[in-house]
Amino acid sequence: VGAVVRGGDGLATLFVQHTSCSLLIQENADPDVMRDLDEFFARLVPRGDEPSMSWLRHTAEGPDDMPAHIKAALLPVSLSIPVEAGRLMLGTWHGIYLFEHRDQPHTRRVVVHLRE
Repeated sequence: VGAVVRGGDGLATLFVQHTSCSLLIQENADPDVMRDLDEFFARLVPRGDEPSMSWLRHTAEGPDDMPAHIKAALLPVSLSIPVEAGRLMLGTWHGIYLFEHRDQPHTRRVVVHLRE
C-alpha cells in the first residue's frame, strides 16, 4: 500500500477481490488482538461441520467455506484511508490486515487506488 501512495495526497481505497476474507484496520502492537478476533468470529460463525450449522446449504467447497462468506458479509471488504505527503494517516497503533476466513491460506488480491 505504501508504494502506491508514496508521494501522493488524497484518499487511498483498498478493496479485496474475494468473497471469503475481509480487510481490517486493527491494533498492530499486540498479535493477540488478531488472534482474539479470529477466535471470536470462529465462535460467532462456527465451521459448517458443527451441529449448530447443519442448516447451511452451500457446503460443496468444504465446511469452512460458507462460514467464511458469512464472516465476509459482516466485516469490511474495502477500506478508505486518508493519505498526506505520501503517508497513510493511520493512528500510532493501527495496522492493515487481510483477515482470512478460510482454514487454509489462499492467494488473495487487494486493489489499491489513490484518489488525489
